[in-house]
Amino acid sequence: MSKKYTVTAALIYANGPIHIGHLAGCYVPADIYVRYLRAKGANVAFVSGTDEHGVPIT
Repeated sequence: MSKKYTVTAALIYANGPIHIGHLAGCYVPADIYVRYLRAKGANVAFVSGTDEHGVPIT
């Protein structure tokens, strides 16, 4: 039986106009790690989300 992992990605938040850093800063590194663990045969749950109730930037 393989070890179980839970990997979370940091919530992105509005700090200006959308840019590549929103993806590269939180989701891409976590996704790479999850894919690595799964390639080794680990049982991985990948949890991520968004901030839906933040204050809009005007």
